[in-house]
Amino acid sequence: MRKVIVSTYVSLDGVIQPLDWSFGFRDEERGKYAHDLLFSADALLLGRETYQIFAQVWPTRTAADDGPGEAGVTDRINSMPKYVASTTLQEPLSWNATLIRGDVATEVARLKQQPGQNILMYGCGPVARTLMQHNLIDEYQFWVHPVVAGDGTRLFGDGGQATLKLVETRMFSAGFAILTCRPAK
Repeated sequence: MRKVIVSTYVSLDGVIQPLDWSFGFRDEERGKYAHDLLFSADALLLGRETYQIFAQVWPTRTAADDGPGEAGVTDRINSMPKYVASTTLQEPLSWNATLIRGDVATEVARLKQQPGQNILMYGCGPVARTLMQHNLIDEYQFWVHPVVAGDGTRLFGDGGQATLKLVETRMFSAGFAILTCRPAK
């Protein structure tokens, strides 16, 4: 069975959006980790907001825009199938994307049963909270940055409850850490 992995940047005070504070923490080590995470998946699962942000930026990028350690990332993201959960977007979507309407949990459970690699979800907004409530997320990767962002959208800010088990902590020379958690069962 495929795994759903949620990967999200977060400040010390729990802010996940906007991410303008995250750009000072990029280096080759971070790029290589992000590369390997992306290449462990063969599909992206996105909420409407993340899809709209990504669909504006990624299709205009070229391989020359890949950062240190990220060789092949742009081509991979642009070529992967994307599943976009939204109640407001209309078909047809661009950028190799398929719209998920209606029962997101049922559709994601179906996608997990299909053969293939992991399904990677960037961001942790309403769609991730829905999947969390239905026990469909297999792993969370919280990219914790030593920043107090103040205002912004909070991680799990409008509800959702889960007990997670910390399975790995990885420190990066750029000054942040990734906390890898899985649902406690």
